[in-house]
This record gives sequence, structure tokens and C-alpha cells, in this order.
Amino acid sequence: MLLLSGCVVGPDHEAPNMDLPQKFSEGSNLSNGDVSTKPWWPAFSDPRLTAYVDQGLSQNLSVLQAIERINAAEAAVMSAGSGSLPSLAGSASDTLSGQTGEYRTVKGATNTASAGLSASWLLDLFGQYRRAKESAAASLDAAYATVDVARLTYLSNIVNAYIDARYYQERLALARKNLASRRETLELTKLQLEAGAASRLDVVQSEGLVNTTLAEIPGYEKGFRVSAHSIATMLGLPAESLVAELQKGGRQPMARFSVNAGVPADLIRNRPDIRKAERELAAAVAQVGVAQAAFYPSLTLSGSITPSLRDMAGSPAGWVGTWGFGPSLNLPIFTGGKLTANLTTAESNARNAYLSWKQTVLTAVQDVANALTAIKRDAQTVSALRKTVSSYEEALKLATSSYRDGASSLLDVLDAQRQVSTAQASLAQAIQTVAKDFVALNVAMGGGYAANGPVKVADIKKP
Repeated sequence: MLLLSGCVVGPDHEAPNMDLPQKFSEGSNLSNGDVSTKPWWPAFSDPRLTAYVDQGLSQNLSVLQAIERINAAEAAVMSAGSGSLPSLAGSASDTLSGQTGEYRTVKGATNTASAGLSASWLLDLFGQYRRAKESAAASLDAAYATVDVARLTYLSNIVNAYIDARYYQERLALARKNLASRRETLELTKLQLEAGAASRLDVVQSEGLVNTTLAEIPGYEKGFRVSAHSIATMLGLPAESLVAELQKGGRQPMARFSVNAGVPADLIRNRPDIRKAERELAAAVAQVGVAQAAFYPSLTLSGSITPSLRDMAGSPAGWVGTWGFGPSLNLPIFTGGKLTANLTTAESNARNAYLSWKQTVLTAVQDVANALTAIKRDAQTVSALRKTVSSYEEALKLATSSYRDGASSLLDVLDAQRQVSTAQASLAQAIQTVAKDFVALNVAMGGGYAANGPVKVADIKKP
């Protein structure tokens, strides 16, 4: 039995690997190390954004829910290991009995007291429970990785929501500025009409542009409030809590420094979803061993002792005891294919877990490659649009001045205003896109989720 107890059936898990490129096509060939503890949001130089991110890393409800799952996973490890340990149970009873009836005379009552102890130990000869404990431990690791995934998702969501809020504020500010300019043009056109230098058509066209701008403003206000509500909810606050604070204004976030994307191999260490997939693979491989061990015999050592005291009226009390000890062998002979089916299922689950890990790695590499491509080209778009806005604003000044002097038509002014408005809107959207590209790159790298330290189950506030 001692020799058999060292026999563990089933495959041992080995960390999977796959061939990856030496570098990203638009990145460097330098490793970025462990980026999980390096905060990247200070690159926006926005104290309010930094405060929101830091607050939510410990208070976000999705993160706390993921932390709570660790408690269940820890309990599962204890449960899985308990099957191979000896068990001891006790029992006790005290019974008072007698006889009565129409044709029977009561002789007296009998008091019987008994107590007992029973013990059993299922010898884990082929490692069924050891493999089960391995699987549960790997699932516990996956639960910790799930918290990191939740943190990384939170970082992406809250920073993007903040970027959206500032984008809508910028569009709102531009719309109000354009509205003031177009109202000024309308008043000028009315004066020109009174002087006979403009037509009623010119006035109507100016009024149409003013009303078009007025129609855009509610949409921007709605977008801002929806984004503010999202931020508040992610911080565990009522939806309206941050609207007034964010209405105080702020510029659109722009990253002040670039980051090293590292090499594809860094992702296996830094991305929590890859680590989670690898731990799920380890749990699935251990379950193959559990299924294989079920084909082998199991041996249980058990014993019990039950003393009892019987006290009958008119008779002396006396002790009576029973005991027993011995092994029992369970040998699966015919199970109708159940064990084979269980093994096939476990093996299929392990293969599927490997494919899932591989897909997660490939997706991570794609995420970084896409973000690198986007951040470089979208930055070029911002640069070109800044020059476009500057050119159109100068053209608007020239057209307005010429119109005041009567050297050009109102149509030139209106066209210039539309061009400025369109260019400004495109620039604001491009700045929003570049900021989100920066977020996407850092999230794809697996950066910053552990900036506030490792997972702490004690962070959960018990109800």
C-alpha cells in the first residue's frame, strides 16, 4: 500500500509555449519588463483622471466581485484535498423506552445510553485526490488572474469614459463658440439687409446655420452626461454624482510621452488573461488524472466502536459494546462506459483549454500590433488637422473682413464658417482617437493593473 500510494496517474502539466515573432513590426526589439506595476495614465497629466483611476482600482464593483470569487476558489482547494485525509465522526444517544397497553401491566422503563466513534481513511493509491487538489489550486490561481483581468478592464473603461467626457465637452465648447460667431454673422447680415447690401436669402441662410448649431448642442450635452454617469457607476457612486465636478471643465487628454511596447514574448508574462488561460489549462490537465484514477481500485480503511449502557428497572445496569475494523476494496469492473466517457470529456476539455490559451496569446499579439499601427498614424492625422484648422480660421477672418467691406458675398463667410466647424470637429475627434489608441496600447500590453499592489481579499467589505 505504501508503494501504491506514491503512484499518481495522469499527465503532468507543463507550461505551454508557441513560436512568436522576435519583435513587433512597428515596435522595438527591447523587452519592457514587468509593466503590470507601472501606471501609464499619469502620461495624460490630468490629476482628476489619476484620482478616478486610483480610487476605482480598489473600489470598482467588478473588481470586488472578482476578488470575492477567490474565497470560493480557496474553499474548493480545501474541499478537494480533504478527500484523501482520515475522517472521524462521533455520535451519542439516550433513549427511554417501556411498554403499556390495555392487557399489559407496566413493568418499568428501560434507559439505554450509547456513544460511538467511527473513522475512515480512503487511501489515495493512484492520486485521484492529489490531482483534484492540483486542479483546484490551478483554478485558485485563475481566480487571482481574473481579478487582474477585471482591473485591466476597469482601467480601459474608466479612462476611455473620461476621454469621451472631455471630448463631448470640447465639442460643446466649439459649438457654443461657433454659435456666437454665426449669431454675429446673422446680425451683420440683418444690418446689411437694412442697408440694401444683402438679400432676404442671405438672412435665411444665416438663420439656418445658427439653428443647425443649436440642434447639435443637446447631443453633445447628452454624450457628456452619459460618459459622466459611466465614470460614477464604475466608482460605485450614484450616476449623477460627478456631473457637477466634471462640468468645471478640462482639456482633452493627450498623452505626454510614448511607451515601449516590448516584444511579443513579454505578453505571456504581463497579460493576465493569458495567465488565466494557462492556469485553466493546468486545471483541465489535472482533471484528466482524476478521470484516469477512477479506473483503478480504491482502498478504504475503516473502524468503529460503540459502547452502550442499558439500565432496566429491577435489573442491574450493564455495559455492552461493539467494535469493528477492516479494509474495504472497491474495484470498478463494469460501469457501462461511464468512466471512459468521463476520461474522453476530460481529455477534450484539456485540448480545448490549450487551444483557448493559444488563441488568447495570438489575440494579445494582434491587439498590440493594431494599437501600434493606430497610434502612429492617428498622431499624423492630428498633426495635419491642426494645420487645417489654422488655415480655415485664417480664411474665415479674411472672408468676414471682406464681407464687412462689401468685397465678398455672405456665401463666402458661411462656407468659411462651415469649413472651420468641420475641421475643428475632426481635430477634436482625432485627439480623442489618439488618446484611446494610447489606452488600447497600454491595456494590450497588460500595463498598470497592479499599480496599487497585489490582490487583497481583505479589501472586500463584508455585508
